[in-house]
Amino acid sequence: MAFFDARRSFESEWPDIEKHLDEIFAYGKYSHGHKTLELEKAVRQFTGAAFAVGVNSGTDALILLLRAAGIKSGDEVVVPCYSFFATASAVHHTGATPVFVDIDAASYAMQPDLTRQAVTNATKAIMPVHLFSQMADMGALAEVASDTNVPLIEDSAESIGMFYGGVHAGLHGIGGVLSFFPTKTLGALGDAGMVITNNQLIADRCALMRHHGRMGVTAGKISGISNAAALSGTNSKMDEVQAAVLLARLPRLSRAIARRAELVRQFDAQLADIEQVRTPRIAPRPVSSGPVWYVYLIEAENRDLLASHLAAVGVGTEIYYPRPLHLQPAFAHLGYRYGDFPVAERAAQRVLALPLYPDLTSGQVSHVCDSIREFYTRGGR
Repeated sequence: MAFFDARRSFESEWPDIEKHLDEIFAYGKYSHGHKTLELEKAVRQFTGAAFAVGVNSGTDALILLLRAAGIKSGDEVVVPCYSFFATASAVHHTGATPVFVDIDAASYAMQPDLTRQAVTNATKAIMPVHLFSQMADMGALAEVASDTNVPLIEDSAESIGMFYGGVHAGLHGIGGVLSFFPTKTLGALGDAGMVITNNQLIADRCALMRHHGRMGVTAGKISGISNAAALSGTNSKMDEVQAAVLLARLPRLSRAIARRAELVRQFDAQLADIEQVRTPRIAPRPVSSGPVWYVYLIEAENRDLLASHLAAVGVGTEIYYPRPLHLQPAFAHLGYRYGDFPVAERAAQRVLALPLYPDLTSGQVSHVCDSIREFYTRGGR
């Protein structure tokens, strides 16, 4: 059983994907074209964002968003120490310095009180990350941002379909991003991403920067390749094939989210009595903030041995994340040490992601859970 497998879904989606592909071939523009524009409109409608800017990847979306917000060399951006590497590397690519804070043990999101303590005169943004299944405590973080006069920028790459108090992830501050990496809740067949925002200036800057800073309308047009550049951008246009796949899959997203939730209920029920396993916890929030299950992340005793046992019985797993950001070699120059952020460091030693995708069957869920039970029944070795 693969950690991720979408072949069955792809077969059912193919007729719709093929229709979009035929239109792409008929027009002859294979990136930054009409399908990108259609997808931007569809994502605006789904999320409620005023603006959506399709780009090459979630990582590029985050870099462009930070640059559009004016983050630059000499600035600091407060980020959680527990996330995918791109959270911190995007800050680094702007010339700014990531300032790490520890996480909440339930949500794996940055702790608001520690975030407040990390703000300095050099802080130009607070960047929460919404990980795995739920959003950070945006109410408390918005209060910190207001009190310190530091804007919020959201790394909402994993968060399509997540809302906090009726507002979609990525729309609680300057803006946010979406990743459409194949394993995501809404996944392409390769890399693709998007900036979402309610700020027209931010959207306009991101739209310029994704296409070398070229002015004028370039999306959906064959011409425009030699337009004058207003600023130094990059080549981060969205591939039309990926936009086609996403357009076919977006109408099915709510159903896919519901299927993931049903699989999570099955996992929870079958793992509940295994004392060596902590199933995912949803942190209480003062407003409506339901989970969207991108990753089913357990914490387990003897995690590495359990992962090896599951691999031996044909179950793929992943560790999100084995090394917190403050201990990454790339950030050694910042001077952080083991022991600085104990909650994240403990999580890194215990977390294990189990297979979770709409094509997973109930029988496969039972196989995973029975295999975990077998491992601990024989002593966890």
